[in-house]
Amino acid sequence: MRNQGLGSWPARRARMTPDRAALTCGDRNHTYRDLRERTYRLASALGVGRGDRVAYLGANHPSLVETFFAAGLLGAVFVPLNTRLATPELRFILEDADASVLLLGEGRDGDGLPGRHVPAAGYEELLASGSPEPIDEPVSQDDVCLIMYTSGTTGRPKGAMLTHANLIWNTVNLLVDVPLAHDEVTLISAPLFHIAALAQTLIPTVLKGGRAILEPSFDVDRTFDLIEAERVTVMFGVPSMFSVLAQSPRWAGADLSSLRHLLCGGAPVPEPLIQTYQERGLTFLQGYGMTETSPGALFLGAEHSIDKAGSAGVPCFFSDVRLITPEGAEAAPGEPGEVYVQGPNVMPGYWRRPEETAKVLSPDGWLRSGDVGVADEDGYVRISDRLTDVIISGGENIYPAEVESVLYDHPAVAECAVIGVPDDRWGEVGKALVVLRPDATAGVDELLKHLDGRLARFKIPKYLEFVPELPKNAAGKLLKAPLRKLYGR
Repeated sequence: MRNQGLGSWPARRARMTPDRAALTCGDRNHTYRDLRERTYRLASALGVGRGDRVAYLGANHPSLVETFFAAGLLGAVFVPLNTRLATPELRFILEDADASVLLLGEGRDGDGLPGRHVPAAGYEELLASGSPEPIDEPVSQDDVCLIMYTSGTTGRPKGAMLTHANLIWNTVNLLVDVPLAHDEVTLISAPLFHIAALAQTLIPTVLKGGRAILEPSFDVDRTFDLIEAERVTVMFGVPSMFSVLAQSPRWAGADLSSLRHLLCGGAPVPEPLIQTYQERGLTFLQGYGMTETSPGALFLGAEHSIDKAGSAGVPCFFSDVRLITPEGAEAAPGEPGEVYVQGPNVMPGYWRRPEETAKVLSPDGWLRSGDVGVADEDGYVRISDRLTDVIISGGENIYPAEVESVLYDHPAVAECAVIGVPDDRWGEVGKALVVLRPDATAGVDELLKHLDGRLARFKIPKYLEFVPELPKNAAGKLLKAPLRKLYGR
């Protein structure tokens, strides 16, 4: 095949196992033969070409998977959209990516969004108009496969470009550590618009010829039902998902005997949660990564889940990680350092953001993560802090600058700062600290309502408190460390 990218994978897998189930959604199965044909049909009907951006807005569904592979068949670029974003946020991304077409999942509409739309109701009609004949466009592994937008530290999201090679090498890294088999049944209820669910579960499952069960959202009882009825073997989730499962009344009596691999990421896994699962004979496979690394950078193998609990592990097989002190030296064991990552899974840069790219990516390919880690004598890295102010809430990244910029739009706000505070369910949530303008009046509800509709709900602070002033240094720069000490609880 001339197509060396991921778009060729449905055809490559179908020539090996055409009748094996590939996707399950609701009560319907799609075989790999179905996936190949539907991907061909969609690619021929989309009306896009090499390099065009193809956006998708919707929950986990076969149409999302088919759109991802169809774009790859054409050498086009897939742009998955976070369904939790507000319309202004989605509009910015679609305009920034200059998307040629937007496919809408069930229950989504394109009101207020630019470009050509394909509604969910017209999706099957579009497929029927396409040709099932093979498509073999020349696609290089170095071509951009997808652009995944991350919230920006300056208040604007930026698109991380990931090549086919980035995603392929991430898959290889995963398979070195996780012995996935051809008969895996992978439950995917974490959203595929995030890199972890897409690259750590769906793509490896397709490579191995397993079956992916696509759920539109995470539901505790539904998860237990599926594990028992479908004999699920692989599941990915953020810590909050696994936590609510363990807190369910069904936990003690649930049949979890089919589970082989529990992949957990998006935030550090609390040690008590690890112990709870170990008591059921289940072991978390956890690590550390980010969208920009496709996402795996560090991985903690199952054999060290107890003696190295709390660690994010060691570098993945084909990745390298360094910890660099503020002076630019390699950190010694026990000494904090910023996490730098290099390898074939590291992005080539941000979409149309050369200055932002230069800030984090060196000419020789080392990516600055903005996270601080400490390695022990054995090289196992514990992520200890963040250089940036990002808040990780239930696996979602919240950049305070983005929230603060919208708060500043309110006429009563003179100054504001958003910090993360601990939360039993989500790990962290946002807390806004606001200084009102002289003689201005505004209540907590009024300011939170001001954010509603302008930001995704998960970005809206759970708490808002009025303060007389915000601490600053001699140069007038806001100091968040004192704010965390005073209000970070």
